[in-house]
Amino acid sequence: MAFGSEHRKTVIADFLARAGWAGADRQPLGQDASTRRYERLVLNGQTAMLMDAPRVEEDPCPPRADGATRLAMGWNARTRLAASRVDAFVALSEHLRGLGLSAPEVMAHDSNEGLALIEDFGASREVARVIEQGEANEVDLYRAAAETLAAAHLGGAPEHVSGRGETWPILDFDAMALEANVDLFPEWLPQFDGRMARVDASDPQWIAARDAMIEQTATFPSSFTLRDYHAENLIWLPAREGDARIGLLDFQDAVRGWDAWDMAMLVQDARRPVSQAASDAAITTYLDRTGRERAAFEARLAVVGTLNALRITGLFARLVKRDGKDRYLGFMARQQTLLARNLGHPAAADMAGYVRDVAPFIFEARS
Repeated sequence: MAFGSEHRKTVIADFLARAGWAGADRQPLGQDASTRRYERLVLNGQTAMLMDAPRVEEDPCPPRADGATRLAMGWNARTRLAASRVDAFVALSEHLRGLGLSAPEVMAHDSNEGLALIEDFGASREVARVIEQGEANEVDLYRAAAETLAAAHLGGAPEHVSGRGETWPILDFDAMALEANVDLFPEWLPQFDGRMARVDASDPQWIAARDAMIEQTATFPSSFTLRDYHAENLIWLPAREGDARIGLLDFQDAVRGWDAWDMAMLVQDARRPVSQAASDAAITTYLDRTGRERAAFEARLAVVGTLNALRITGLFARLVKRDGKDRYLGFMARQQTLLARNLGHPAAADMAGYVRDVAPFIFEARS
C-alpha cells in the first residue's frame, strides 16, 4: 500500500483515533532505508512516534523453510530479514525492555496494517549526532554502547520472543543468509568501479574464498545479534541509568548470529570515523562485562568483520549504482579502508588474496 494513498491516510487516521491521538500535530521525519517512515506526533504537550510500515509483498523467512523455499520466496527469506514487520518490532522491543534496555515502549500497534505508536526518544539525540555536536565524549558514549550491547547478548539467544500479543522467531544467521549478503561484493562493486575485474558471484575463486570464511563462522559460539548496531541507530539518553542510557531503534531483524557482528557494526562504522580510543574502549568494556576471552573474540571480529565489510562495500555500490543514492559515495573510501584492515588479519588470508587479484585498489583506499 502506497504511503501517500488516500486509503492509507484513512487507515492511519483511524488508528490514531483508536489510540487516543486524533488531532495530534504530525511532523513527517521521512522514510528510512527500508520500507518504513516515521512521524513525530505532538498532542497536549506529549509526544510520540508513528511508525508507518505497510506490509510488503515479500514475506520474511518461515522458521522451518528449506533452501529451495527461501530462494523462491526472495531476498527477505534468503537473508532472514523481517521485512519491516511491526509484529517483529513489537515482540523484540518487549524482549529488550525485559532485559532493562531502552527499546521504545509500544503504546499501540496494528500489525495487520503495519502501524505502531511508539515512545519518542527525542530529536537529534542519535549517538553520531551527539558526538558531532560536542555534547558528549566519544569514548564515553562508545563505552556506554558496549555496556548495552553486552547486556543484550548476555540475555541469551531465544528461539522466539513474545510481548503485547505478538511472537516472533529468532532465526539463525546461516550460510545461505551470509552468502547472499557477501555476494553483493562481486555482484555490484564491478558495476560501481571500473577498476575492478569483471567478476561475479559465480566465480569459482570467489566461492572458494567466501565459503572458507563462512565455514569459520560455524565454529563460533552463537549469540543474539541485533544486526544493525551503529551510532546512527543508537540514541543517547543521559537522564537514564546504566544499560538504559542507550536507546535502541533498529532491531526487528535480530537473529542468532555472533557477538562480533554487532561489535563490527559498532566500531567499524563507514558512516563516521570511530577513533582508535573509542574502538578500544568499546571492545575492552564489552569483554570485561561479558567475561569473554580477548584473543578468541578478536579472531571472531576479524572473520565476521571481513564478511560484514564485504557486504557493506557491495551494498553501498548497489545503493549508488542501482538506486541513485549518491549519499553513499561519501562513505565508500572509509568503507574500503575498513575492508582492507579486516583483510589484514591472518584469518582472512584467502579472501585477501582474492581481493588483491580482482580489486587491488581496495588496499590503497584512505578514509
